[in-house]
Amino acid sequence: MPDRDATGKPHQSEAIVAKHLGKRFGSFSAVDDVSFTVRRGVIFGFLGPNGAGKTTTIRMLLGLIKPTSGSASVLGYDVSREAHKMRHRIGYMSQKFSLYRDLTVEENLEFYARIYKLRGARLNQRKQHALDMSDLRGREGSLTSALAGGWKQRLALGCAILHEPDLIFLDEPTAGVDPISRRTFWDLLYRLAEEGATIFVTTHYMDEAERCQQLAFIMQGRLVAQGSPQEIKRTKMAGRVLEVLCSDARAALAVLQDMEALKDVVLHGARLRAVTSERKEEIAAHIIEQLEATDLNVQSVEEVPPSLEDVFISQVRGYLDDKGELRTAV
Repeated sequence: MPDRDATGKPHQSEAIVAKHLGKRFGSFSAVDDVSFTVRRGVIFGFLGPNGAGKTTTIRMLLGLIKPTSGSASVLGYDVSREAHKMRHRIGYMSQKFSLYRDLTVEENLEFYARIYKLRGARLNQRKQHALDMSDLRGREGSLTSALAGGWKQRLALGCAILHEPDLIFLDEPTAGVDPISRRTFWDLLYRLAEEGATIFVTTHYMDEAERCQQLAFIMQGRLVAQGSPQEIKRTKMAGRVLEVLCSDARAALAVLQDMEALKDVVLHGARLRAVTSERKEEIAAHIIEQLEATDLNVQSVEEVPPSLEDVFISQVRGYLDDKGELRTAV
């Protein structure tokens, strides 16, 4: 007999299993044949630009909309048939934080606690935990509308985990939040993961993606890469990344952008980064020749490890038009 949890469902090593998941709205395909798994107890990052299909995927996993094709299970429950059974075991924090602006911090916590059917001593204990976790103790009587973005963000997270969910969905939770608040928020996510929660977070920030244990890249509804950040950087980079140091990076940019052998030439501080499919020894001499022909002194041309941003751009290049803009999805 398999080991079972408190609800009678068999324990599984995967918190989420999606198989060929798809969602169409009329002729528009928002999510197209997406398959992935999320292990229990990890931070899973879902990375992609606005409109890529991240929120639609989350809404299907939450059971809020039904897939057009494929299937998915969350904590062992089929999202199409058993969504009502899993909802007491998941938490959700939307892009807009889902807070009531005209309620105080404590009133928001009280409201969500009662939605989750918390009563008596446990209600009070979980409220106190949320206040401590979010560092909002002493601000219980503050109107939510008066809180800064970082405080609202932490309050929203506190509301989402009041009932101690096994799995937490966070939809671009740090959009529009200052860098210090973003770092504090991620420290909270690591603490929750260490306590055993599984976290599914959507983002378009590359530095946040680096902090995830599992990643999936989505573009126009399709997965283009998945694995750990290290695996993706090691196996999914289409080409080599070169870093060029010269006397005038901005002037060199205009020169190198005209070289057919180089792609995605960008400024990176005082250096230039470029992607090429050619061997470093062959292209380096050509780069030096082109730059020195315009009186630019080249100090070095070195191959460097790709960043996640390098890999992401290399994987989605086929979705870009000649101007580097997203093609219209069909």
